[in-house]
Order: sequence, then structure tokens, then C-alpha cells
Amino acid sequence: MARKNPFANVMGDDAPDTSKAVLDYTIKGASKSLMNSFDEMAAKADRLLEGEAVVELDPGIIDESFVRDRLEDNQEDFNDLLSAIRDRGQDTPILVRPHPSATGRYMVVFGHRRLRASKMLEKKVRAVVKDLKDSDHLVAQGQENSARANLSFIEKAMFAGEISRRQFDGDNSIVLSALSVDRATLSKMLAVAAIPKEVIAAIGAAKGIGRDRWYDLKNLLERPSNLEKAMAFIGSDEFKSKVGDERFNALVAQVKTIGRNLRPKSPKTQKWVSEDKSVSAEMKNGGKTYTFALKAKDAAGFGDFIAESLGDLYQAYQSRKDQQGE
Repeated sequence: MARKNPFANVMGDDAPDTSKAVLDYTIKGASKSLMNSFDEMAAKADRLLEGEAVVELDPGIIDESFVRDRLEDNQEDFNDLLSAIRDRGQDTPILVRPHPSATGRYMVVFGHRRLRASKMLEKKVRAVVKDLKDSDHLVAQGQENSARANLSFIEKAMFAGEISRRQFDGDNSIVLSALSVDRATLSKMLAVAAIPKEVIAAIGAAKGIGRDRWYDLKNLLERPSNLEKAMAFIGSDEFKSKVGDERFNALVAQVKTIGRNLRPKSPKTQKWVSEDKSVSAEMKNGGKTYTFALKAKDAAGFGDFIAESLGDLYQAYQSRKDQQGE
């Protein structure tokens, strides 16, 4: 039950000759490891179905997985799948398990879109039934998801966060196995998954936005004032008028603009010159600080005089405030 490698169009033998130099590079090192990782996860998911009896089930007795793996579905892609199943039937069975808490019902492990299409077409769905524990269910679901090229980083991060939150183990070994990632990547996934769910849901899958940009947004939103303004912005007509990656970009731009606006303004500066031009002063009002600088041949002497007179000057200031009722 071979599936198409998501990198086949980049790394296949039928690529144009002009890109051979690029291909020679891309199939080495990290890219080769990534390709092999996808192939391995796809093979593991396929092995769950191989050699098993395929049955036909009423879609109405199959419930969704207890952990959601998609923020949204590409309607155009789903329509293509719907048309294919309508015209040719369901090529690949889905994987389900007996429902852990509802007798006579099943829970889908992977194949949610095929299940949805069968419901819409009012057709029975071809399925393999396996008795799986929750942890095995999540590993199988995660490996199938990771083998697909159309899940975005934030969707995988949310899936990872949900598994970690359920605390099946003390070291996140299940989520590491499910998504085939290292601990450094998982750490960033879990950090990003901590962004308020309202913000993530408002942005959506953001297919073109990767790990680093989501992590940058997470850091920006750690400042309470940024988060407050971000929450207000996602409810605006301006934000809602955008789609896909545009929403993410607009939110980041808005938060960064807010940050610039919150920077302290430059202190107000005033200047004073005596009538005989022998002494000049520059005063800077920074709100909580007030700086007074003198320029004169005898600046030190005049400065000492002002310092000695501060007590009298402050009393005069207080008296004027009292008279003015301030």
C-alpha cells in the first residue's frame, strides 16, 4: 500500500536536468534524513493496516479521535477526495478501534477525511478495526499525520501539546515517537502550543508559517500588553477580512507596531539664557526624572548656589501650589 512521498516532485528521477546540482545537494544530509523519516513513518502507519481484515462500517457509529489533529480542512482538497471516492470508491481503509467507553461504537484513529466523505456520500466506510490503548492510538495517529505533507507546524504543535497535557508518561516519549521529532524541536512545539487557544484558532492552520516564526510570536505575546492588544485585534474586521498566512502576518505586524508605540518618548527639552548671556541652562523633563544642566564660566559657583537654595525653592513651590489649589 505504497503512498506518494511528499518530496517526490523535488527529489524524483524525472526532475528536469537543469536541477541536478540542486538535487545532488537536497538528497544529502538533513534533507535525506527528513525524506527517510517521512518514508519510515508512512511505512509504520501502513503496516498497521497490512494483513488485516477490512470491514465495511456505518460511518454513523464511528466517532472522531479523542485528540484533534487539524485546525481546519482545505475545502478544495477535501472536494477532490470526495469526488474521487464518489467516482472510484475508497482506495485505502481507515483505522478505527472499539470505542473505549461506548459499547457498539468505534473511534477513528486515522482517516478522518475519508470518514467525513463517506458520511456525506452516505456510503459505508472501509476500515480496519484494531483494539488499541489510548497511547498506541496517539502514536498511530501522530505517525500518520507526520507522514502527510499537508499538516502545518502549528497543527502538529497543538497535537503534541494535547498528548503532553494528558501525561501518559513522564518524559514525553509517546509524543516523540508519534511525531518523530527530537527533544529540542518538541520543546519549541510545546512552547508554541501554550499560545492562547483563541489566538491560534483565530489565525488557523497558517500552512506557510514555520516553527521559528510561531516561536517569535509566542515570545511577543508573553508581554501582557501585547497579548491584550492582540486579543482585541483578532476580533476586528480588519483581521477577519484576511485569510491563511495573511492573518498571522497581520497580527505580528500589529503587535510589533504596538510595541513601538509603547516605547518611552524622548524627554522634553527646554533652554534658558540669562539677560546678560553669561549663563545658560538646559532642562530635560523625562516624566519621573528632571535634568538641569548649566553652562557658564562660573557654572560651578552658580550650581552650588542653586543647590544651597533648594530647600527655600521647594517651600516656595509648595506655597504656590497651595495658593493655586493644586
